Amino acid sequence: MALSSALLAQEAQISQNPGAIELTPITLISGGQENVEATGGVVVTDEDLEILQPTNMSELFSRNSAVSVSGGAGPAQRIYVLGLEQSNLAVSVDGVPQGVTSWHHTGSNVVDPAFLNSVTVEAGAAAADTGFAAAAGAISYETMGARDLLADGRSQGGRVSLSYGSNGRGLSASLAGYGVYEGFDWFAMIHGADGDNYESGDGLEMDGTAPGVQGLLAKLGYEFEGHRLELAYEYNEDDADRVIKMNMDLYGDGIDRGVYPLKVTNNTLTLKYTSTAPTNAWDPEAMIYVTRDEYWRPDYDPERTNGDMDLETESIGGVLKNTYTLGQGTISAGLDWAYDDYSVDNYGDTDRRFWNMNTMQIGLFAQGRFEFDNGIDLSTGLRLDNQRFTDWTSQSRSDSGVSVNGTAAYEFADGYEIFAGASRTWLGYDLGEYGLLHARTADFRVAADFEPATATNTKLGLNADQGNWTGNLTFFDTRLDGLGSYNTDGQYDEDPATFGYLENGGEYRSKGFTLQGAYTWGSGRVGGSFTKADVTLDGEDKLPDGGTGMPFGELATLYIDQEIPQYNLTVGGNLEWAGDLSGDYLSEAGFYDHSSYAVVNVYGEWRPESHDNMVVRLGIDNLFDEDYYERSSYVERDRGGRDIDPLYAPGRTVTLGLNVDF
Repeated sequence: MALSSALLAQEAQISQNPGAIELTPITLISGGQENVEATGGVVVTDEDLEILQPTNMSELFSRNSAVSVSGGAGPAQRIYVLGLEQSNLAVSVDGVPQGVTSWHHTGSNVVDPAFLNSVTVEAGAAAADTGFAAAAGAISYETMGARDLLADGRSQGGRVSLSYGSNGRGLSASLAGYGVYEGFDWFAMIHGADGDNYESGDGLEMDGTAPGVQGLLAKLGYEFEGHRLELAYEYNEDDADRVIKMNMDLYGDGIDRGVYPLKVTNNTLTLKYTSTAPTNAWDPEAMIYVTRDEYWRPDYDPERTNGDMDLETESIGGVLKNTYTLGQGTISAGLDWAYDDYSVDNYGDTDRRFWNMNTMQIGLFAQGRFEFDNGIDLSTGLRLDNQRFTDWTSQSRSDSGVSVNGTAAYEFADGYEIFAGASRTWLGYDLGEYGLLHARTADFRVAADFEPATATNTKLGLNADQGNWTGNLTFFDTRLDGLGSYNTDGQYDEDPATFGYLENGGEYRSKGFTLQGAYTWGSGRVGGSFTKADVTLDGEDKLPDGGTGMPFGELATLYIDQEIPQYNLTVGGNLEWAGDLSGDYLSEAGFYDHSSYAVVNVYGEWRPESHDNMVVRLGIDNLFDEDYYERSSYVERDRGGRDIDPLYAPGRTVTLGLNVDF
């Protein structure tokens, strides 16, 4: 439901019962479900998505300071939660795990925001049933379905969306059809975008940033005698000319400025079973999935071993779980498994090499969520996982580990709650950025003492809920130890000059606090957040060179949405601010200071009185044409006498859009 409709409904209720409308309470457990915002996490609802109309991941998280997204073209954008890249979180789309990021010059994934219905980000300690290897939290993307869009009383419908934007954004279009008939429901949506390279606030054209996304989402559901089956298929593709290393600009002296064909695709096929008539003892869910991700870079430089390459990941897995409802809460218990196959082909004309490795994981989990009458909430869980890793030399190693988590909250006064939580997570054998193998020599190895990685999280904070306003303060400390690192310095066993190897890296740590608040007055809302995080590697400030962790510093957001009923308008906007990053640790490594920036985005939506199924939207991103690069982007660097520049974000961009439901 669009915010305008939601706010009008609120206004009607307020007129009948003043003061009845409140924000969603900020409590740890409510109705047997966890509220991730209560411990510093992020929720992007369907109403938020209607307001934001995001075309990429940066816009998707623009109102949340805990999440930063590096800039550039869609497939270049990397998602960081409190300064740690999303490969270190359990990331899923409709429950399907998304795996690791293949290479630090690529983005985190190919999720198309046009298909999304909601996003949930657990920052830090994650529940046992969110998935395997939730080192620094979890990100759960949920896509649209027929029952999300059908108006009351209707059995079928459709939606068409068109938009055109300046500054290279170009044309974006999507078409969806959906309906229900007896026990069947169906949903199908296609989306595509085409445009040009954008310019930064200073008018610099950023090569390789033209939109190139295409996608398809289809779902077919059938309900019978208390059961539901759903078959879903999602395809996402970004196919365009890109710079060869997408996380940095190529305008420095001595650097190749060319663009080359690049195709990034994702295929997911899912079959899911749920019960439509659950009982306290029987509320099952079963799912099996198959995915294929591909990063194909042809025609770069076939004479070089690190030129052309094809990265592929194929996965098959599933989950089987049941939720038990007790007097004081729920327990979710079950098992999940996944077989992942990774391949790297540098298919150059000279010295061609092919790398292949795979992992097999199976885990048992249980997570309890309880509300007690004395004001205490408790969420606690346990996982037991086993993993086998077979490397590119056909050597296998296996191990098992236990993961535990617990978070407790106490409401010490009406509407005020303190909480504390901790987790210790077994991550299995972390493969890191396996795309690095494309440039390795044939005798590259895995270190003999390579072992599973681990993570620890602690949290402490305060929640407040006072009718029309809510707030949250969370202190966090996350440590990742033993992640995979591709060492190219040799020193393997007793032949130090010969071999590079995959080894366990050092300790990444993110420590700081995040503050969130929101207020609603029936016809509008205002909110914001502030996050400060210190990111280190082995106790030293993390350099802004891409990869697992990036310096975070201080980030803040502020947003406002206001309904103007007499004109059928909704207007609003948001501010994104980042503090500067500077210090000897940057200059000594050849990096320049990371400048502070403030960016304002505004929008207006009009719903004609005679056509309430139509919404016209005008948005202006980067209203004041700020020249900046987003936090978590690669920072300008002097490397051996040549400058490597960051990918600057788009300058002022004006977009006019039309959504019609029919």
